[in-house]
Amino acid sequence: MKLTKNFFSAIHELIVAARTSVARGVDLIQVHTNFEIGRRIVEQEQQGKDRAAYGKEVIKELANHLASEFSNGFSASNLAYMRTFFLLYEDRLAIFQTVSGKSRSGSKKRPLTDQPPIFQRVRSLRCA
Repeated sequence: MKLTKNFFSAIHELIVAARTSVARGVDLIQVHTNFEIGRRIVEQEQQGKDRAAYGKEVIKELANHLASEFSNGFSASNLAYMRTFFLLYEDRLAIFQTVSGKSRSGSKKRPLTDQPPIFQRVRSLRCA
């Protein structure tokens, strides 16, 4: 039996589509992770207050700590970008709020123990 060029082409397209989908998923998870890191930095800086008194120190100390465990991507400047990303989009991105999160006493903030829905979906895919 001879396999046709169309057969190979269809398999090739399937593989390329799967790889593209995986790359997009990884990118999406990275965006969500960066947003969440930014949110946690802001919460740590503010500690329940409207304004932070020691914001640069939080970022610097976190960068030093993460540099020892992760080699790239968590410099003080990158963490500052993540913080800014969160601050710019916190009111526009409803992707991290669940329906129950929105209904909690009218508060927009979620406790740190809540995980964004993307992480819940990834975990359920791994378990399936």
